[in-house]
Amino acid sequence: MRHDPAREPTVDRGRYTDTVTPWDQGDWRAAALDWVEGALAVRGLRTTGRPWVRLRPWSVLVRVAVAGGGGGGGAVWFKANPPASGFEGALTAALARWVPGQVLAPLAVDTDRRWVLLPDGGELFRDVLEREPVEPRAWEGLLGQYASLQHAVTAHTAEIGRLGVPGARTPELPDVFEELLAGNQALRPEDRARLLRLRPRVADWCAELAALGVADSLDHADLHEGQLFRPAPGRFTFFDWGDAVVSHPFCSLRVPARRAADRYGPGVLPRLRDAYLEPWTGSGRTGAELRRAVSLAWRLSALGRARAWGRLFPAAAAATPLAGQSAASLLELLEEPPL
Repeated sequence: MRHDPAREPTVDRGRYTDTVTPWDQGDWRAAALDWVEGALAVRGLRTTGRPWVRLRPWSVLVRVAVAGGGGGGGAVWFKANPPASGFEGALTAALARWVPGQVLAPLAVDTDRRWVLLPDGGELFRDVLEREPVEPRAWEGLLGQYASLQHAVTAHTAEIGRLGVPGARTPELPDVFEELLAGNQALRPEDRARLLRLRPRVADWCAELAALGVADSLDHADLHEGQLFRPAPGRFTFFDWGDAVVSHPFCSLRVPARRAADRYGPGVLPRLRDAYLEPWTGSGRTGAELRRAVSLAWRLSALGRARAWGRLFPAAAAATPLAGQSAASLLELLEEPPL
């Protein structure tokens, strides 16, 4: 993408005004934009207008308007990940093969440089919620669809790990707990002491959850309404897999269920749980066992969230005080699950 003052990108740094990302390197920026142009040219598309850039400590995201290809105008999205979530492009491409139509199918992936180019997915579910009344049953539908995706990809769990997706398997979660506890310098002494007293219970919860026999699978780990497209009523497309882990699949329920409960009240939680569990029934486990697994995984999901806050660009990691968010997630282990 040749320099054109009229097409200088609009840059959004949010509240991370001092964060340094690869976008701040001129050679990297030029190479990334040239890669986008080349990938589009293969499809008969060309860039138009002024790119919009969102810079965060955990990603570089660029929206590029396009034209050509036998259609009208549109947009594509370039994303660059830090090393710790550099698997996202390869994972998204694999999911597009395994569960077509459930995720965005990448237009191009460069695994070495951790770049991915994605089509526009349409309207975010968040925007739908802001525009019009949405009944809780829509959330039941999205959770059932997402659980079906998880169930379908369980057979590919080993391959997901080989793509570089971090492991936080159920039997390994006590070790993850110890790693987070030792590495987080933002915990207050009294909070660290409370968590240290929790050690035996964490081990017991993990052992009980593993014994219930639901196989580890893909956990999105941050599935909220801003990570979902709703291309049509009752249909959802899942994206933004940079926080994903291989762990107990039920750990995914906490984030979307809490968002729905914030909107509609805690009375919706049993219905959401049952909708999520529907694809997991018929596996030889009783409803009571599955519900117990949800309760255990709800609490233990705090470990995956606490760990994800460390997936930053190397230059950003030293300057961004996100250890506090990781500590807050870790302290959620102390909360009683609402289900």
